[in-house]
Amino acid sequence: MSLKDVLELNADSVRRMTDPSSLDCSSTEEVECLTGFIGQERAVKAMDFGLSVNSKGYNIFVVGNSGSGRTTYALDSLKKKAQEMDVPDDLVYVYNFDNPGEPIALLLPAGKGKEMESTFSSLIDDLKLVISKAFEKGHYEDTKAQEVKVFQEEVNARMEEIKAWAWEKGFSVKRTPQGFVNIPLQEEVDEEGNVTRREIQPEEFEELGEDRQRSLQEESEEISQRTLVVLREIRDMEKELKKRISELESEICKGAIQGTIDDIREKFGLNDRINSWIDSFTKSVIDNFGMFVAAARDDNAEVDFSIYRVNPVVCNDPENGAPVIWETNPTYYNLMGKVEYESRQGYLYTDFRKIVAGAILKANGGFLVLDMDLLLRNFMSYEGLKRVLRTGKLSIENLGEQFGAVPMSSLRPEAVDINVKMVLVGTYYLYYLLQHYDPEFRKMFKLRAEFQSDMERTSSSEHQMAQFITTIVKREKGPHFNAEAVAEIIDWSSRLAGDRDRLSIQFNKIIEVIVESIAWARMDRADMVSRDYVYKAIQESRHRASLVEERIKRAFVDGVIRIDTEGDAIGQINGLAVIDLGDYAFGHPSRITANTYMGKEGVVNIERETSMAGPIHNKGHLTLSSYLGRKYAQDMPLTLSASISFEQNYGGIEGDSASSTELYCLLSSLSEVAINQSIAVTGSVDQFGNIQPIGGVNEKIEGFFSYCKERGLTGEQGVMIPHQNEKHLMLNREVVEAIKDGKFHVWKVHSVDEGIEILTGIPAGKPNSKGDFPKKSIHGKVKAKLQKWMKDAARIHKEMTGQDKDQGKKGKKSKKTQTSEEGEAR
Repeated sequence: MSLKDVLELNADSVRRMTDPSSLDCSSTEEVECLTGFIGQERAVKAMDFGLSVNSKGYNIFVVGNSGSGRTTYALDSLKKKAQEMDVPDDLVYVYNFDNPGEPIALLLPAGKGKEMESTFSSLIDDLKLVISKAFEKGHYEDTKAQEVKVFQEEVNARMEEIKAWAWEKGFSVKRTPQGFVNIPLQEEVDEEGNVTRREIQPEEFEELGEDRQRSLQEESEEISQRTLVVLREIRDMEKELKKRISELESEICKGAIQGTIDDIREKFGLNDRINSWIDSFTKSVIDNFGMFVAAARDDNAEVDFSIYRVNPVVCNDPENGAPVIWETNPTYYNLMGKVEYESRQGYLYTDFRKIVAGAILKANGGFLVLDMDLLLRNFMSYEGLKRVLRTGKLSIENLGEQFGAVPMSSLRPEAVDINVKMVLVGTYYLYYLLQHYDPEFRKMFKLRAEFQSDMERTSSSEHQMAQFITTIVKREKGPHFNAEAVAEIIDWSSRLAGDRDRLSIQFNKIIEVIVESIAWARMDRADMVSRDYVYKAIQESRHRASLVEERIKRAFVDGVIRIDTEGDAIGQINGLAVIDLGDYAFGHPSRITANTYMGKEGVVNIERETSMAGPIHNKGHLTLSSYLGRKYAQDMPLTLSASISFEQNYGGIEGDSASSTELYCLLSSLSEVAINQSIAVTGSVDQFGNIQPIGGVNEKIEGFFSYCKERGLTGEQGVMIPHQNEKHLMLNREVVEAIKDGKFHVWKVHSVDEGIEILTGIPAGKPNSKGDFPKKSIHGKVKAKLQKWMKDAARIHKEMTGQDKDQGKKGKKSKKTQTSEEGEAR
């Protein structure tokens, strides 16, 4: 048996098929729905431990790839834990009667926040009614009238007293709009001998002598001073009157509202802070009773009672346990909360009722789940979150206050104590990036729950996958899957995992296939989803995304891209690459060529020289030079120039999966032995000639198969892969059938020696005790070529060196002859 036959894989080796009978069911109708989470034992333990630790800094970072179910599981586990926890208090903001710019935060038992808002809204109407009625009673009016009467009589008495005293002084005291005026009096005797007094006219005052005028002015000043004293006493009496009336009104108002306030205090006065605020509330109502009376008597009166209302910022359901908040748009304001503004006639207005809670306040006492990628995309969100975790308090601040050029006056709501368990969901890239660049990250997120993308493929995990399919079928209310369809889903999951011994748990992709399989079955009005519907769903999904692949293949069919799938050629081989478009990946062949010739440049990669190759590809290329040196330059210098190129490659190239392919091409060119063009090759190589595994093996094989199918399968075509990749083979149904029928082949190789023999049909050759290879072997032919080039190079160098010496001797002789001739001439 030839080496080619020994290393060939049969149809059973290229795909692991699930036996439908091993599922112990004829359809998913007989399978229970999935309970719990499958394949994530490590993450489950980490989450359970993290939820049991309440110490500071033990927040959780859930790490995993998108589609692994990380967010779904995190939310489900948090909701279960939240049901066991106490419901946190409600948070309301109220008016600060002592400092209106700093609203007060009050905590009430769950469910009391909305009740308090409703109660205080109706309380305003109640206060209007009771206060208005209280001041309509006769007792208030009578008492007030009596106090005013007494005051007025006292004022009149004082004023009469000052007028009488002034009359005795010869002055009349009159009240004018400018105040009290003292006018001198002049005595006159009438015809009957009666003495009367009259006010001196201004012109008469001017006719008086200076001494008399001065005397009258002094007396007037004395009267004015005494009048001012009396007026001060009257003002004091007026203040006392107002104070007595105010006390009366306060007593009446207090008495009117006392019962209502007592009811409020009994219902909501649960702690000293709330009782203190109710005291301030009561005092403000008493001080401003007039506006309640005015509003009660005039329905159209524009009176603002907003300061007596309550703003319930966070309200929790007392029956639902602790809150679990998943914020899908973690902007700064959505996280931290905000103070909104209202435009009124061109002016911005706000008050404590415009305070809006963010996700952190809503999650206080429970859990907050955030997507790390979205969190980092929003300005200041991550910094705000860290500040809350660092201080344990949350202050609602608008960003304009922090970054505005001019400080603006705004509300400063009282800070709230925060006790929330943060759960961030992100990728490994973001997790390690934050570990490296943010020194605070490790302190705040001490726990990591890792979600893997696949699990071990066992009979138990296959049964769990069947349960998962049942869950989705019942959710979609679709037809059930028969056992063959379930087996096809399991096989496809293994293909998605890239390993026949594992199952992918990228549930989003699996759900897509299940849902689309149901849809195809419904279109045909089928009672059951069969294997064919699953296969059709997979193929149709690929077809929808395969436009780029079809365009490249069309260029091959039209001869624009040259790929030989038959015949032999020296220094030419078919390599395999994978193009990954994100949601779709496919393999396609590339023609690799090599030219070798005399020289000392070594192996030159044209892609490398033109900066079209990446560092990993360049590393693989440099490995070739090391291999050649180890293999052929142990007893002689390596004299070689070679160039390798990926023909018709106009984009970049990366990866070392073609390094063995390039080496085979070099050996073919050096040995002048043709390579079978019906065989494509993939695999990395080390410095010792060992073949190493690569990625995308299924896509690469299927890609070359599709190209061969376009030209027609000859039965000689196939792909050579590293032996380590055998466990990754999950080829599609068409390729498996072709392998079973002998129309296509897959070989596994361990070393370059095995690979070159399969490609050329000639053994690589093993060195004897002297280190010589058999002449007819590949290595023997290569070394013979290198030895010939070395000898030819030495001979040419010797010839070129000898010719230079002869030319030097002739030059000296000519100079000597010329000198003698010149001497004779003289």
